[in-house]
Amino acid sequence: MNRRHFLQTAALAAGATTTAVAAAIADAKTPADTSGSFLQAASPDHRGKLTPEEFASVLKRIGAPALDLLHIGRVPFWQKLGIGCSLAHGATRVMDGYNKRANHARYIATETRAIEACAKLGVPNIICFSGRRNKGQSDEEGLEACAEALRTLAPIAEKAKVTLVMELLNSTVNQPGYQADHTAWGVELAKRVGSERFKLLYDIYHMQIMEGNIIRTIRANYQYIGHYHTAGVPTHGEFEPNDDNEVNYAAVARAIRKTGFRGYIGHEYSLTRDPEKSIEAAVRIFREA
Repeated sequence: MNRRHFLQTAALAAGATTTAVAAAIADAKTPADTSGSFLQAASPDHRGKLTPEEFASVLKRIGAPALDLLHIGRVPFWQKLGIGCSLAHGATRVMDGYNKRANHARYIATETRAIEACAKLGVPNIICFSGRRNKGQSDEEGLEACAEALRTLAPIAEKAKVTLVMELLNSTVNQPGYQADHTAWGVELAKRVGSERFKLLYDIYHMQIMEGNIIRTIRANYQYIGHYHTAGVPTHGEFEPNDDNEVNYAAVARAIRKTGFRGYIGHEYSLTRDPEKSIEAAVRIFREA
């Protein structure tokens, strides 16, 4: 299933988290990463035709034994294969998020259960979204609506030691109307929430489309970034040096390393090649930075 389609059509079901956690290994933790100064994770979509066991073996050999964007109910399955989860799905949907106050009560309740589940399973991050711009609502009003919900959730995340990360997405090509589509908007939101357990998910592909100036932006705002996503631009595919890609990922990786970042780089591009060779190439760029 297409990852974006999944995110837009499936929120975390109430009660499902509790059931999944009850069946999990109580002391399960994310395996240690061996890829150098960065923690790195692949996408579940990168498995291709590999069996789960084959895919797990590949990820461990490459040195990136974690998967991004797993439903919390799937985390125990992968942990038994020695693969952790770097970022779990949360309550919000891409186009129906925290900028709509009518969502707050329902989403906060579900997000609280998801945060607690992540804590029990050793998952460090959970994704959330602003939602589409609402008719008649300014960007300032949408920002404050998001801040209200996230300020309620921040103490819960702090206690659980789980970080909520809001993804920055482009609103011109892939997610028309999405509100958190510029770094400055996201940084202001982080300032208003005022918690080390709320950060931005800086998606390099999406922010290159929206604003460019990637390295300068990262240098100026790295303290507000808790997670990164990669993908080639404009294809959303691989980004090896010989690809038709407008982002110099080796330079971006060096810039991120110099900020002292020790979180996860999630390789979330669309796979077009052999999974093992493709993921290994992406991991190598960041390992050698």
